[in-house]
Amino acid sequence: MSSFRSVAFGVAWRILHNVFTTPSLLFPSLLFPLFFFTAFAGGLQQVSHLPGFDYPSGYTAFQFVFVLLQSASFQGVFIGFSIARDFEYGFARRLFIAAPHRSAVVVGYALASLGRWAFTVSVLTSVALIAHMDVGGNGVDLVALYSLGLVLNFAALLWACGIAMRLRTIQAGPVMQLPVFLILFFAPVYVPLSFLRGWLHAVAVVNPITRLLEAGRGLLDGHPTEVGIAFAAACGLVAFFALWSLFGLRRAEAAGAG
Repeated sequence: MSSFRSVAFGVAWRILHNVFTTPSLLFPSLLFPLFFFTAFAGGLQQVSHLPGFDYPSGYTAFQFVFVLLQSASFQGVFIGFSIARDFEYGFARRLFIAAPHRSAVVVGYALASLGRWAFTVSVLTSVALIAHMDVGGNGVDLVALYSLGLVLNFAALLWACGIAMRLRTIQAGPVMQLPVFLILFFAPVYVPLSFLRGWLHAVAVVNPITRLLEAGRGLLDGHPTEVGIAFAAACGLVAFFALWSLFGLRRAEAAGAG
């Protein structure tokens, strides 16, 4: 057990040290959600005046929940880039040879993803509060909101990990990122679900991210709704992609990565 923890924390420390000491790795992933937040929350404020838009905390808070979940998922994907880079440069092979428990390597990457997102969401939340975002939820609601983001972060990391361990090259980056980008933006991003029409509404209804958005917005506003369904959807994604990443690990081992 001690060797498992040593490997996991060692992998996490290495990734986080590289990120926080390399501006070219840190700032793009930080500026990306900040750009979306300022662009959406600042440029689309008139949406809140549309008939039927009923969100007491205002449009800034409405968009904050989306950007929070987006940052959680994208930070997981960015760690997937690091995994692919480790394979491409040969570090992952040496790591797998040295690690007695190879699943500890995946746990280490997951801890790095958590640490990276914790920093990003702290900055994002600070910016939102400086922008006078209204928060209607209490402490329990906010813990639940950030917990949803945490679970989604792990799900995105496991998805990207499975891709990285199958393809083992940084050129797999678009394969990791594009599906996550699409599933996020096929949810009710700019307006409530009831405003969508046609095939967009049909896709959004079955999109699991919609459940997370609806629950997150309710929690931030202080009117929780669909929280149980949202956590079930998020945990289901984690369970599915945990198997996906496990089979990816087996594929990497079979290909001689370990």
